[in-house]
Amino acid sequence: MEISRTTIEHIANLSRLNISNEEADSYQAQLNSILHFIDKLNELDTSQIEPTSHPLDLSNVLRADVVQESLAREEALRNAPSAKDDQFRVPAAIEG
Repeated sequence: MEISRTTIEHIANLSRLNISNEEADSYQAQLNSILHFIDKLNELDTSQIEPTSHPLDLSNVLRADVVQESLAREEALRNAPSAKDDQFRVPAAIEG
């Protein structure tokens, strides 16, 4: 399968991207290289291989949840750069 220059330009248009001719050529070459690699992978016989979601056996290492007392408000605010009315004071995210 090959990606044509027209397809690259169509994708750029849909993405609202202005790309130069050199960028279009580069993207076309890169995407065609990826597709050739996928074609090579599709040649492999994987009928005897069990499907997996990841190539390595992974497991999360999580600690057990332990109920414990939380910090007192004064202790939590002690190192805060700015506090007001027993709350953390942060810069405004939305000006208005």
